[in-house]
Amino acid sequence: MNPELSRLQQIGDALALHGREMMIALAILILGLLAARWIDRELRRLLQRALPKAGYITATCNVFYILMVTFVVAVAAVEFGAKPANIFRLLTIIALVAVGLILFLRPLFPSMPFKAGNTVKAGDLLGKVEAITFLNTRLRTFDGKTFFVPNRQILNDIVINYHFTQTRRVKVDVSIRYDQDLLKAKRVLEAVMTEDARVKTKPGPMVYVLNLAASAVELGGRCWVDNKDYWVARCELLEKAKLRFDQEGIRFAFPQLDLHLNPGEGVEGQGICSAAVPNKEAGRQAEPDETIA
Repeated sequence: MNPELSRLQQIGDALALHGREMMIALAILILGLLAARWIDRELRRLLQRALPKAGYITATCNVFYILMVTFVVAVAAVEFGAKPANIFRLLTIIALVAVGLILFLRPLFPSMPFKAGNTVKAGDLLGKVEAITFLNTRLRTFDGKTFFVPNRQILNDIVINYHFTQTRRVKVDVSIRYDQDLLKAKRVLEAVMTEDARVKTKPGPMVYVLNLAASAVELGGRCWVDNKDYWVARCELLEKAKLRFDQEGIRFAFPQLDLHLNPGEGVEGQGICSAAVPNKEAGRQAEPDETIA
């Protein structure tokens, strides 16, 4: 008899004899793994909401996922005809070894300083982390580009995680003319921040005189908002400050050149023109001292 036909006949006999058990075991395996994956994802999401700062969430979920997979494989093997005692004994050993490796060796491996969903700045890239694999991180920038950054490059560079803390400080910097009422301008700028519902009361908003520039008094408003509200709050606070200053009659500073004519001096028939040339830095927003709270 042809060896190929003999092999096919053996396979056909095995399917006829154990086909039902094989199909049930395969269905249990597929559905069980899908269910374990869904439970793992929902458990991670639940724990991250309930305990956002906990550092053991990943390890806990990994251990629970391994136990679920072990149980599914054991049930499928028993349904296929394996002896329950032998299967559970073998899979218990494998699960314990895997759990031990996760719990004891995991701290020895480098981990990424962020997780999926965080807004981070890695090198020159600023965006939202979409996925993290063993080899790279998928980062989507705010202009719609998707970057696949090697993990080794991220671990060797400075990373800013904007979601590591729950709040972030907003800077509202404005420049007013020297002939304006300084104290009134400080009160108005502080009121703009205080009246915004997104601004935290502790620590409360503060206004500082950052610099006395060549043609401007530079004021800096400082307040704290939730991370998720930072960008919109910053833009709207700047807009509110502009509109409120216009309403209160407080004039903003801008680069200017003052000319002084002295007709009584110099050569007869000519006057001397002197100019007060502004500093090149006038009109530019000063970079505030980062120590200001």
